[in-house]
Amino acid sequence: MRTPRLSRRAVLAGSAATVAATAVSGVVSPVAVAAPAADGSAYRWRNVVVGGTGFVTGVLFHPSVRGLAYARTDIGGAYRWDDRAGRWTPLTDHLGWDDWNLLGVEAIAVDPAHPGRVYLALGTYAQSWAGNGAVLRSEDRGATWSRTDLDVKLGANEDGRGAGERLLVDPRDSDTLWLGTRHDGLLKSTDRGATWAAASGFPAKPSASGQGVVFLVAVGRAVYAGWGDGDGTSGTANLYRTADGTAWEAVPGQPSGTAAKVPIRAAYDTHTRELYVTYANAPGPNGQSDGSVHKLRTATGKWADVTPVKPGGTTDDGSADTFGYGGVAVDARRPGTLAVSTNNRWADVDTVYRTTNGGRTWTSLKDAAVFDVSETPYLKWGDDKPKFGWWIQALAVDPYDSKHLVYGTGATLYGTRDLKRWAPQIRGLEEASVVQLVSPPAGEAHLLSGSRDIGVMYHERLTASPARGMATNPVSGSATGLAQAGARPSYVVRAGWGDNGNGAYSNDGGQTWAPFEAQPDIAKDAPGPIATNADGSALLWSFVHWDGTKYAAHRSTDNGTTWSEISSFPKGATPVADPADPTLFYAYDTDTGTLLASTDSGRSFTARAGGLPSGDAQFKLVAAPGRSGDLWLSAKWNGLYRSTDGGVSFSKVASCWASYTLGFGRAADGADYPAIYQVGSTDTITAVYRSDDEAKTWTRINDDAHQWGWTGEVIVGDPRVHGRVYLATNGRGIQYGEPVR
Repeated sequence: MRTPRLSRRAVLAGSAATVAATAVSGVVSPVAVAAPAADGSAYRWRNVVVGGTGFVTGVLFHPSVRGLAYARTDIGGAYRWDDRAGRWTPLTDHLGWDDWNLLGVEAIAVDPAHPGRVYLALGTYAQSWAGNGAVLRSEDRGATWSRTDLDVKLGANEDGRGAGERLLVDPRDSDTLWLGTRHDGLLKSTDRGATWAAASGFPAKPSASGQGVVFLVAVGRAVYAGWGDGDGTSGTANLYRTADGTAWEAVPGQPSGTAAKVPIRAAYDTHTRELYVTYANAPGPNGQSDGSVHKLRTATGKWADVTPVKPGGTTDDGSADTFGYGGVAVDARRPGTLAVSTNNRWADVDTVYRTTNGGRTWTSLKDAAVFDVSETPYLKWGDDKPKFGWWIQALAVDPYDSKHLVYGTGATLYGTRDLKRWAPQIRGLEEASVVQLVSPPAGEAHLLSGSRDIGVMYHERLTASPARGMATNPVSGSATGLAQAGARPSYVVRAGWGDNGNGAYSNDGGQTWAPFEAQPDIAKDAPGPIATNADGSALLWSFVHWDGTKYAAHRSTDNGTTWSEISSFPKGATPVADPADPTLFYAYDTDTGTLLASTDSGRSFTARAGGLPSGDAQFKLVAAPGRSGDLWLSAKWNGLYRSTDGGVSFSKVASCWASYTLGFGRAADGADYPAIYQVGSTDTITAVYRSDDEAKTWTRINDDAHQWGWTGEVIVGDPRVHGRVYLATNGRGIQYGEPVR
């Protein structure tokens, strides 16, 4: 898929020479450990298995511990590889609602001399509306953390996020760390990351719009820094070094020109004393069309161009073969052996090149690659077989196994043990940004999901990646709507971004799909939420462009063959169907704080209750299952509101201080109302709650080790299993919790 990741959650602040030294601790519990709820019971939280689904931006094997590795993602936190179990353990799930911006990992560093030490530089966005970054430091491989809050911003989900590690333990002193920033220059710590200050003597001058330091790498006892704001020409160098940790200089003779404008990554061969650097004409992962690979013999200062294939040729069909270079990894066991990756190579598909002679000749590993994606079938993207990959910037060679090579893509992490056979090496790593969840009351699947980038999935099992992969006919990218007919659960509709159509319907509960025969013209550019009434006889499709522009909704009564505009429906609102009465639809106008209703299956809407909270598109209206006119409105910090008369009137729920999203599940034994699940807040904490008494009281069901950053999109209980709840996260996939029985 080529769809860029435009909105992996861009919501919710300067440069300084000194960084705050505020240290707090956080404890990470292993995945699937029972979490005690506030009432003393226990909940166990696990991922619904899909497998990856997001951009793995870095992989780092520990140089002195066999089988130990770490991975970073752009919005989904960091992970540690457990070689014995063959899976990844999440390390940052303890980061909560207020720290949502720290789920993006800008860089990882390990200490070769102290195997327990690992450091994370966190911060997803460097924009004014995002919080400052932080550094986490651990002495026990990420089992527990101490934290230092920075007064600068990092950008793990911005351009350049696939560049090298911007965090480094000094090769001469384990107490000294270096941190490269995008807009605030180079920082230095002399107390293992507890406090930070601007590094004196670093000559490059940061800019508000540049990339700043794009990587730091140890070269013997020296430190080299890639600089993303220069072009390699005189006075605007893109590679600097220090031999003593104090005096910095531009590396003499460094490459210049378009193909070497931005250094992306670097790796040092300790045997040959050669530094390899990949370059591109843009920071990536998008936008690169030229690039190169160069090596520096550090003992002599001599540079050589060792680019495997020059960008700019043509493919067999005449397309321009443009791309940059991204990942680079040396083989610690074999002198002169290394691998590099292309990036943003759409015409001929990206590849990994490998050399055993220092770059004199190269072999494309794609040419002989045999893939097995049976564990994660969605990686076929609706085709007969997967492609080698795209957005390949994370690349690593196991220092204890020359044939164990891994590389990241925009959706997964592939690994090989023989340089020919490849399979996802992704167990335990879930990075989906989830926006839609439906738990059917009957049928094979207990869950349907819709995510950014990977569309809709039918989960036959919660513990295995969906066998059908992503929904096809048509294949679509980011999901924008997913709805089931309340009285006819076999009927499901979906909407999303896609080149070959945006909407589809299913008559078998989401196992197979048929595309709408037609769609409104605006659907291609602004697909939005979709709903179907209780018996599936009418569809309402709302349209919202990714930039926020709202358009008139449309209605169909023939499975999307014909559509008519609904002028009385509030533009951009989310349609909500009454689950029991097929003549009723509802919509909440967030601009005016008004509830509107339709009594003619969506042909027309009229205002009912007014004077409700307004001004925030994130307000969420849901209908209680099996009941007519029972509506609940999550109004964020304005609280929770309920109507039992179809929106004619609302009353505020006294038990709830803030409500961000709400859903329903099977009622507790002896209860006559569905269990209610909510992401909400007390005056001290935002958490996941359950109520078994119609919202009179609430029980917290997650704990401080299981928070997953921002979780305000959607939550839904299982209508067949009391206590089971499915929670959408922005970067940690679908979490599901169950009471320990």
